[in-house]
Amino acid sequence: MKNLQKLGGLAALIEALTFIFGFTLFFTLIASANYASLELDPLQNAAFLAENQGIMYLWNFVIYIVFGIVLVFLTLALHERFKVAAPGLSQAAAVFGFIWSGLVIASGMVANIGATVITQIYEKDPVQAGSSWLSLHFVTDGLGGGNEIVGGIWVLLLSMAALKTHTLPRLLSTFGLVVSLAGIFSMIPALGEVGGAIFGLGLIVWFIYLGIVMLVSDPLKAVEKAARFEGNRTTRAI
Repeated sequence: MKNLQKLGGLAALIEALTFIFGFTLFFTLIASANYASLELDPLQNAAFLAENQGIMYLWNFVIYIVFGIVLVFLTLALHERFKVAAPGLSQAAAVFGFIWSGLVIASGMVANIGATVITQIYEKDPVQAGSSWLSLHFVTDGLGGGNEIVGGIWVLLLSMAALKTHTLPRLLSTFGLVVSLAGIFSMIPALGEVGGAIFGLGLIVWFIYLGIVMLVSDPLKAVEKAARFEGNRTTRAI
């Protein structure tokens, strides 16, 4: 239990680092070129991808594949923390955590394989590469980049479980609720970009806070406290 919680804390900090890396590269290179914007001709997006294949491969690998792999361990650690006093919420959160992990890993693999193919096509037929880029953009966005509803539901369920079990600080749990709603609202087209940005930036803070708590707190005491709280509440109800 203790080792798993420490692993979960380390995983949460790594997740924050993947977001920091992703946002840093996005604002320093990708956004300045307006890459992935449908305002650009698909041919221009394909050209940018072909010219920056290496850095884009690294970007996709970190923000999608590394994030998704590490998320598995964080999901397991949090499920272990909450399952005694909030079994239903904990199980539901674990399911959404694993689904989110699978989606983002798949998105990263598709993005990197697609980038290789598009780069090869671009050398022979730039117009065809542009059409291929457009298809790749829709697929990767649909899997993991277009909205954050699955991740938002995961954070929402975890925050509800934390509030119920008192195994995490109330401030962290409340902040998680706010961040989760931003992710869920990103499914609304008019709020997609704003909701996604708030969700991503908020998760950096949430992951860091969560990671520190999991690393420094005693998980057994937290679980015992949650069990006593649930037992006392059940006794009062009877």
